[in-house]
Amino acid sequence: MVKTKKICAFILLAQLVLLPIAWGGPYPPAADEFGSHAISKDATELQFWASGYLDYVVGGNVDQTWQDPDKAIGPAEGTSFDIVSLGRSGRITLTFDTPIQNGVGWDFAVFENSFSDRYLELAYVEVSSNGIDFVRFDAISLTLNPVPGFGSTDPTNVDGLAGKYRQGFGTPFDLEQLAQKAEVLSGDVDLSQISQVRIIDIVGDGTSLDSRGEPIYDPYPTAGSAGFDLDAVGVSNGAEYPAGQYVPPDIPPDDNDAGFGGDHGCFIGTILN
Repeated sequence: MVKTKKICAFILLAQLVLLPIAWGGPYPPAADEFGSHAISKDATELQFWASGYLDYVVGGNVDQTWQDPDKAIGPAEGTSFDIVSLGRSGRITLTFDTPIQNGVGWDFAVFENSFSDRYLELAYVEVSSNGIDFVRFDAISLTLNPVPGFGSTDPTNVDGLAGKYRQGFGTPFDLEQLAQKAEVLSGDVDLSQISQVRIIDIVGDGTSLDSRGEPIYDPYPTAGSAGFDLDAVGVSNGAEYPAGQYVPPDIPPDDNDAGFGGDHGCFIGTILN
């Protein structure tokens, strides 16, 4: 007796049931999925990159190998190794030869080195036009429970935090989102002349809070290169958000064909009884 169709139908049903969990939040999904805002390191919209750094303060649990802030200067490499680690609650400020301007759309993107779409080490992002007064982007985390050291985070539950996308893809930031902040309205921060971008690691045990005062969870504890791993910061000065692309899994057309594949893990053959 051939049971292939029943087995595949069961797994297909399971996939459909799980989809709302996999993409459960209200924010843009992972790179390459439909509606993603991930910026490729090779995007033609990127005009220039950070040219220097200030105030590198390394946090805890970072080996000396990962404490070279020069790795954050210039274009994103999109690898696991060409990075500087901030460590737990560490920080770094990137500088630019040409000021970042508030254009129409996203203005700059921050690149981390995650090896997957769900292993997300997060960081706050702040900007300054004078090197003294900084203003922080609003950040939201809807992750309700602690994430273990190599655990997963749903990117659709994260907004306004660097590190939302895997290596080779940056998280975009739009300066217009800061227009009503007190520091901008007072003139202390000029959104047409942003000269510095500061990145501050989030300690993922829930002690770091989002803009609502709710705990932020990301992989914790980690060691060796703990915390946010910065690859680069690239500037567009205003560009449209990408639409992203999502390719759904293939449904097996025949009993003996394998289906789904990729990250979905449904490989089906014929079972005889």
